[in-house]
Amino acid sequence: MKEGEEAADPELSEIGRQQAERVADVLEKADIDHIVSSTMLRARQTAAPLAGRLGLEVELLDDIKESDHRSRSYVPLEEISADDPDTAHYFQGDLMDTIFSDGYENFEARVTRGFTHIIDNNPSKRVVVFCHGMVTNVFVKTILRFEEVFAISPDYCGITRVQASGSGVRTVRSVNETYHVRDLIEW
Repeated sequence: MKEGEEAADPELSEIGRQQAERVADVLEKADIDHIVSSTMLRARQTAAPLAGRLGLEVELLDDIKESDHRSRSYVPLEEISADDPDTAHYFQGDLMDTIFSDGYENFEARVTRGFTHIIDNNPSKRVVVFCHGMVTNVFVKTILRFEEVFAISPDYCGITRVQASGSGVRTVRSVNETYHVRDLIEW
């Protein structure tokens, strides 16, 4: 992205707003102590219904913003196709360079730093983090230590649960729970 250009940071669609309300329906009963959100608009808007219901402030954390945060256009991963003239550029050159604005290694380090901050600053608390698909992928990948960053594909408003202990142990409890938004997901 060139100096002076703005990155694509769209607001939620109508379905996205419905999904955000459904997430709030599920999580408002979960004894949440703290809410953290990516600084990107769609994550903040997804966090807003739950924060409003619980009367909690949302901590904004730049380290958990999406991998393509510098892109000039936002295209959901499921809409990227080599046959589409608007998205064919994703398949020219290195896909990893296209998807990861700052390079994969820098992205992984940033995401790890972000979640370490959240865990270290919220001992014994139940925290909800509103972030993005690639952020979730990378965080789960670092815990489970698998190689392929695209091995899981979280749905919008899918819930992934991670338990973190003060000893440094991270346990993935579930990945991509979607029972609450199943009727709002295109299969």
